[in-house]
Amino acid sequence: MSQRRRRSLALLTSGVLALPLLTGCGAGDDEGGQAAAGQDIATTARDKVADGGVLRWAVDALPETLNTFQADADAATNRIAGAVLPQLFVLDGKGRPVANPDYLEKAEVVEREPKQVVLYKLNQQAVWSDGREIGAADFLAQWRALSGKDTAYWTARNAGYDRIEKIERGKTDLEVKVTFAKPYTDWRSLFSPLYPKQVTGTPDAFNEGARSALKVTAGPFALGAVDKKTGTVALTRNPRWWGQPAKLDTLVLTAVPRAERPSALAAGKVDLADVDRAGAERIALAHRDGKGGPAAGAGGAPAHGPGASLTPAQATLSWAVAHGPDEGKAAEEQERRQKHVEAVGTYAAEQTALRGFTVRKSLEPVYTQLAMNGASGPLADERVRRAVARALDRKALAEVVLKPLGLPAEPVGSHVALAGQQAYADNSGALGGQDTRAAQALLADAGWRKGGRITEPAGAKAGAESDKQDDSKTPSSRTPAAQTPAARPQAGPGTGDDGLYIVGQDDGRGGGHRPGSAPYDHEDGHEEGHEDGPDGRPEDAEGHSGDGALADDPDRGPDAADAEGGALARGGPERPSPVLAPEPFAAGQHASLLAQAAAARAAAAAARAEDDGKRGPARDDAADGDKASPSPAKQAARTSGAMLAKDGKPLALRFVLPSGPGSEALRAVGERISGMLRTIGVSTEITKVADDSFFKDHVASGLYDLALYSWPATAYPATDARPIFVKPEPAADGSLLVEQNYTRVGTDHIDQLFDQALGELDEKQSRELVRKADARIWAAAGSIPLYQRPELVATKPSLANAGAFGLGAPRYQDIGWKKPPTAKDKKNK
Repeated sequence: MSQRRRRSLALLTSGVLALPLLTGCGAGDDEGGQAAAGQDIATTARDKVADGGVLRWAVDALPETLNTFQADADAATNRIAGAVLPQLFVLDGKGRPVANPDYLEKAEVVEREPKQVVLYKLNQQAVWSDGREIGAADFLAQWRALSGKDTAYWTARNAGYDRIEKIERGKTDLEVKVTFAKPYTDWRSLFSPLYPKQVTGTPDAFNEGARSALKVTAGPFALGAVDKKTGTVALTRNPRWWGQPAKLDTLVLTAVPRAERPSALAAGKVDLADVDRAGAERIALAHRDGKGGPAAGAGGAPAHGPGASLTPAQATLSWAVAHGPDEGKAAEEQERRQKHVEAVGTYAAEQTALRGFTVRKSLEPVYTQLAMNGASGPLADERVRRAVARALDRKALAEVVLKPLGLPAEPVGSHVALAGQQAYADNSGALGGQDTRAAQALLADAGWRKGGRITEPAGAKAGAESDKQDDSKTPSSRTPAAQTPAARPQAGPGTGDDGLYIVGQDDGRGGGHRPGSAPYDHEDGHEEGHEDGPDGRPEDAEGHSGDGALADDPDRGPDAADAEGGALARGGPERPSPVLAPEPFAAGQHASLLAQAAAARAAAAAARAEDDGKRGPARDDAADGDKASPSPAKQAARTSGAMLAKDGKPLALRFVLPSGPGSEALRAVGERISGMLRTIGVSTEITKVADDSFFKDHVASGLYDLALYSWPATAYPATDARPIFVKPEPAADGSLLVEQNYTRVGTDHIDQLFDQALGELDEKQSRELVRKADARIWAAAGSIPLYQRPELVATKPSLANAGAFGLGAPRYQDIGWKKPPTAKDKKNK
């Protein structure tokens, strides 16, 4: 394997990359209902948009590659591709892929038997920037590069391309016939973007040539200068573009870290930027203060910004030191006070400038979930997972994040689509809603009791580590190899307003989330899962008769997992080759043990507190003090009190969350979840870890019990959702292949339903199979969707056709600056 390939796969498993996001379902009827929130893009007719001008659009970083089919493609890669390359299908406002008339006259399945044949009829005006017509040669070269048959190509995915048997010219040069060896329902996902044969024709051109330059393009914009010193990429109006011309002269993508975006907006460095909740609040405060709102807090201190937390006593002390007899300290304090004054002045100037911006709001095509590691420990029992799920008030959790922003706070009811998408259906009833009594009954059925005796020494292993005493006897875990173009989380873990890592985010909405990526955890909400496997119990869960499980399924039963034994899905698509995930890290294991020890101590403390109440105030508190405590190895058995215990162990779960800035909302949700679990006797130990290790060292390595991260809703769930929920399988070397199923919970029947959906050419029937798979995913209770992530975009009011795109994709040629109102417009207004 080449060095570049190894590097790409390593990045992929660490959750640092981002895939193009596809957020709709196949064209057709309007199933799925209305989206929870529509686009907020200042929709303006083209004749009201001025010709010319420059737009500076913030991105997280300059792209590492311009090839969206490589593992280190990110959101900037896909935004550029959306503006300069052919997109045969684009997403409408409801997130549905529709044929793009700039490139296609039509595309349709013309034969189903004996094999599926798709005929593309190209727009006769469509040409590459070198003057050559777009045609079959480009389709053929891209298929050969992405089919997976030639390992010299460093591809991140091949889903769909690996099902093609041949590509040939039709009756004319404008027709391309694609014949499939296996039926493929998501054929619309292919060839978007389409690269010229100069890029895909040879491994060298594909691997290296398109990383920093695209010499041949075919979009409303062409690639201009890439300046690493200034952190900008210029896209210029394409003079050979045959469609409606771009309104802007130049679109400049500018790298600006999320925390610095309010300052960049105020300084005029960018005109359009995704912002986090803190950035949006700064703009709201700027408008409030500009309308005569409160400009100062108590005692004359600033109401917000630098110095807002300074108390009168602190201010007095600072003045005293600055004017005191100690000249050295006085000089230092005077310098610090001067810097503070400058910071206050800078902030005030920025707030004045921020009054010139507005925040457009929608919901990203991404949902946040609670993931439960079902590999081992208490959560290996599906009854415990279902109890945890049924303790959650998902509506209340959604309100924590969305209600303060004025966005619809409805819990997400599907793992595979979002409200408004055609595949969407609320299948949460397969698990059941919030019900404390039902949750407690499930835990009791699993053997967990209040007041149980805790006999293990403090610090004994619990949760996800409890069954990993001997690493030599425990199978390691693997994630899948990258398998679709742009399978990715984002430049650096992509994150959003709640600080969640997400897999497959695409600012430009031009590509699609593909297997092989990791979940979102950070950034644009742009956000930003991995391993070990189930023990067969999830299948049993589907046949369970209570709590909303799919008990009415006649083919289910206690022994269904063994009966299926993998036989049901053997006729499905071939599995992608796996990629090694990081092995458990010693440091991570140590941290896990410390957390688990703390959980055990917490349970013991609860037991002592309850015991104190029974014995009365005469109890000698010193007996429980640190000096009187026995050593862990000799600690006497105690009862668990109000919390649950079984076989001498407390029901304590390790809840891992990222600790970095921008993750405040995520941590707030985690705290609320912990409180909800306490009501059913489940103890949680929240462990806050560095953002750069959250995914790689914890989620990917399986060192967690509970975690929060996000997945994008895909336009092609049969293709893209399957690797996320596929049943882990043992490899020949004893490791476990999990693909993207980081909860390690799966069943053969779920796999079978996805496989059937993938090969079903009747689109309605394919969607129904995907919905059935989703219902069984709910019943298995490995991941619980919570809420759709907020999308907050700061923009100037005069910018048209850009902002919070929601489920849709940008139409780059329509973005521009509104014309100044005429006298007639003012009169009519």
